[in-house]
Amino acid sequence: MFSGSYTAIVTPFKNGKVDFDTFEKLIEMQYKAGITGIVPCGTTGESATLSHQEHDEVIESAVKFAKGRIKVFAGTGSNSTVEAIRLSKHAEEVGCDGVLLVSPYYNKPTQQGLYLHYKEIANSIKIPVILYNIQGRTSVNIEPKTIARLTKDCKNIVAVKEASGSLDQMSQIKILSPEIYLLSGDDSLTLPVMSIGGCGVISVLSNILPEEVADLVNTVLKGDLKKASEMHYKLFPLVKAMFMETNPIPVKAAMEMMGLCSGDLRLPMCSISDANKENLRNVLQSYGLIK
Repeated sequence: MFSGSYTAIVTPFKNGKVDFDTFEKLIEMQYKAGITGIVPCGTTGESATLSHQEHDEVIESAVKFAKGRIKVFAGTGSNSTVEAIRLSKHAEEVGCDGVLLVSPYYNKPTQQGLYLHYKEIANSIKIPVILYNIQGRTSVNIEPKTIARLTKDCKNIVAVKEASGSLDQMSQIKILSPEIYLLSGDDSLTLPVMSIGGCGVISVLSNILPEEVADLVNTVLKGDLKKASEMHYKLFPLVKAMFMETNPIPVKAAMEMMGLCSGDLRLPMCSISDANKENLRNVLQSYGLIK
């Protein structure tokens, strides 16, 4: 169910508000490019600066615009378990295919706290749950043993977006939870993660190159690692450019240069520096994405 390429889609803004017309166009672009699904209201979607009402409206709109043609996994995580439950129930009610739950941030819970947090949310809904492990953003790591407990005790916790950067940890996850769907949370590690049993990626890069990311994942799934390796190295410089500053600053800047959407961000996210903007422009030009 989870094999494939998923876009951690940006939330476009215009005059300080969510630009739903552009959001629809971006989702249509993803569908036409062959992406498996989208993940609205994640890190790339600037969920941390969306109001509760905006968060609900973005998820509702994503389902509406996807029209059942591609999957929608809504970002519904929070550092408040009660709030995460509300968001997750809302996502289920409006027709999402599943939810992506980032670990509680700032609180720094223990492994037992993480276990209880995720279990409480999973038990409140029936749709699939993807755990989102990104210690660099949350200050906590979901350890493989905790993931194993959760997959054993909560039948709808079936996948993990791994952005720890540690292939050792991901291997341990697959050893302890062999049935779990392992999704790369880093574009630069899509091929390595899939080579150890991963089934796809939740990608930032696919905001600008959805077809290429989908092709890479599909090539690996078909077992053609030689061709996939060539694709990986071809995309690698562009992947690194997407993270020259904090995500989603570079990808939104790139999308504005490509005419896909405004580069507007919400504070405390700010515009890309002049130097990095020029570097990004050069990379995009080298790929023929802009003139």
